[in-house]
Amino acid sequence: MSKLHEKVAIITGSSRGIGAAIALELARAGVKVVVNYLQNQQAADEVCAAITGAGGKCIAIQADVSKPADIRRLFDAAIEHFGRIDILVNNAGILIFKKIAEITDDEFDRIININLKSIFYTLREAAERLADNGRIVNISSTVTRLMLPKYGPYAATKGAVEQLTRIFAREAGERGITANTVSPGPVFTELFRAGKTEEDIERMAAMSSLGRIGEVDDIAKIVLFLVSDEARWITGQDIGANGGMV
Repeated sequence: MSKLHEKVAIITGSSRGIGAAIALELARAGVKVVVNYLQNQQAADEVCAAITGAGGKCIAIQADVSKPADIRRLFDAAIEHFGRIDILVNNAGILIFKKIAEITDDEFDRIININLKSIFYTLREAAERLADNGRIVNISSTVTRLMLPKYGPYAATKGAVEQLTRIFAREAGERGITANTVSPGPVFTELFRAGKTEEDIERMAAMSSLGRIGEVDDIAKIVLFLVSDEARWITGQDIGANGGMV
């Protein structure tokens, strides 16, 4: 992974959870990290402090990834500070854990804006501003392969992300850019726990071939591989990271 040294990565939604784990993992490999956050500046600053305390380089940038102007500002700030962008990891997302019949119009619009439009906006920006031979990893979800109640709109957005990623991989390939999705199964994060009972969590753990819920580092290490030179021949793929759930 030595070729990652001095590369620059934007990681959306990286002040906590899977995003924070990815930021820390990439920084350990020598990547300069842009930690994006929406509201929790303290958490973002703590991630950066952990990176810089270990000798890495990091800045935290506030941006609402559901807004095109904020995406442009995020890219501008990253380039102004570090001079280039080599890696984009789209991790920001929300889950509204309700049956389809219970989802309001506002809730549906919100999940579309954050989970899907943000990916479109960052890919559009990256098409022009990511360095040649860059790497893109979009976080999807194993729920696209299942029929789990209360995941309808969430699964719809993630399925759309997978299709956008495949097409973008073909469009950006002429510049040596790879684009893939990683589809985690259940992972212990605040997003996963929201609205679930202990029985829900135990049932999902039992669905894994390994009999457990995933950890954030399980996902971060897969992302590290996909942004490395060792994965240069992998593009347009959806990598299931779910302990054999499906």
